[in-house]
Amino acid sequence: MTETAQDSPRFDQLDLPEPVQAGIRATGFEHCTPIQAQTLPIALSGRDVAGQAQTGTGKTAAFLIATFNRLLRQQPSPNRKPTDVRALILAPTRELAIQIHRDAESLGAQTGLKLALAYGGTGYDTQREQLEAGADILIGTPGRIIDYFKQKVFGLKHTEVVVLDEADRMFDLGFIKDVRFLMNRCSPASERLSMLFSATLSLRVMELAFEHMNNPEKVQIESETLTADRVRQVIYYPANDEKIPLLLGLARDLQPERAIVFVNTKHGAEKVCDWLNVNEQKAELLSGDVPQNKRSKLLEQFAASEFTYLVATDVAARGLHIPAVTHVFNFDLPQSGEDYVHRIGRTARAGAEGDAISFGCEDSAFYLPDIETYLGERIPTASVDPERLFQGAVKPKPRPRKPRDDRRGGGRGPGRPGGGRHPRGGRN
Repeated sequence: MTETAQDSPRFDQLDLPEPVQAGIRATGFEHCTPIQAQTLPIALSGRDVAGQAQTGTGKTAAFLIATFNRLLRQQPSPNRKPTDVRALILAPTRELAIQIHRDAESLGAQTGLKLALAYGGTGYDTQREQLEAGADILIGTPGRIIDYFKQKVFGLKHTEVVVLDEADRMFDLGFIKDVRFLMNRCSPASERLSMLFSATLSLRVMELAFEHMNNPEKVQIESETLTADRVRQVIYYPANDEKIPLLLGLARDLQPERAIVFVNTKHGAEKVCDWLNVNEQKAELLSGDVPQNKRSKLLEQFAASEFTYLVATDVAARGLHIPAVTHVFNFDLPQSGEDYVHRIGRTARAGAEGDAISFGCEDSAFYLPDIETYLGERIPTASVDPERLFQGAVKPKPRPRKPRDDRRGGGRGPGRPGGGRHPRGGRN
């Protein structure tokens, strides 16, 4: 945080219903973060907010507190049906939706408000039953929510609060038509409280805000850099064949309590995960094709320190709040500055400190100029000391590969003479 705790407003100074204050006390929050200090007075007075803030700055608590306040202090419409939700909170990924729901359970434990969670990949009938039983607040991803809405499982006519989190990511993932579909079916903007949060308030994000909100007030939290204030950044320049020995050497020397290793491809992530495990560094893999139930279990085990290294593709770069991640390793540099910021934002959250260690190798070093231009600063460099390279590493056995015919699109076939390479799919 850029402000000291002494300079920040205290939550107990805010005019909030006692059940909300009880939830804040139970979570241990005392002082507002900058995004909370600037957005809460606006939202608590009933005015719309478009806020720019990086991950880990407390924006989730800000919009949840404002949502609880509105629903507790305003009586629902007398025409509201039991299945009409009073608040809609949209997130771009299931991981983020799950985390928002978890935070809402903690902060809203004393409010008596009923929560429902809806996201794709698993739990279809269970989620539907939650909505059929009636919910005050619906949290989820656009696709699954639209599915239930079109089946008339719940209604949106009497929404009193609408929240759009990580709006920029909604554009990136192609969900913006779904977002507009849902917002157009909520109560009129003049009759509800609307809050939008985004890492950047770009022109397209602000156009969305003015289209679906009631003259929102723009709040931008600017730190000295785009990255978390307490992240210690460093970059090494290893040769390709030095990357694994360097990672293992850093693991030996630094002994992280909990670390995320980002790799640009699923195949590369599998190799890194295997190298760590056979060399006594306990690791698990998180990529785009991991089923949702296994993904949730992995994240629970990681948060409980059942293993030290989560090796991930960019599927884990946004929307995850895993406490006390001490180190982030960019085994491969990402292709953009924005992805870099979101990756290293997995550490040093909520005022904690952390380390972000990047490898500018032969294959990814050319991304660095764009990353540093985006950051507006140079990343400190460190030399690859031969003493730091892990010697005598055990080589893992190759993973068995699926026969080509078992992969999406099949093997040889018309238009692909000789069984040519399968076209690469979307990002993991």
